[in-house]
Amino acid sequence: MQLGARWAAGSPPHRSVPTRLHAAIAEQEAVHPEADSWTLTWLEGRPRCELAGAGLAPVALVAENAAGSVVVETSAASGAAASGDTETDDDWLT
Repeated sequence: MQLGARWAAGSPPHRSVPTRLHAAIAEQEAVHPEADSWTLTWLEGRPRCELAGAGLAPVALVAENAAGSVVVETSAASGAAASGDTETDDDWLT
């Protein structure tokens, strides 16, 4: 079992966040300077870091997909497009 964590945006990532996600996390903080905090969760053993803006509304997700690639998804409300590999585990829902 892997436990999640929360940390303030602008602070170094929590020690349990894999280093391969750190660059994407820093990029999203630069794009969303108004962001409040990050939440790390684990889905099927893979890290998912969600960046929350004011009022805790999600603005970006930095995660690892099943192939081991780093994926960045941004909220439609933020006006930014997703970058990288957009494959998610929820593709079958659409």
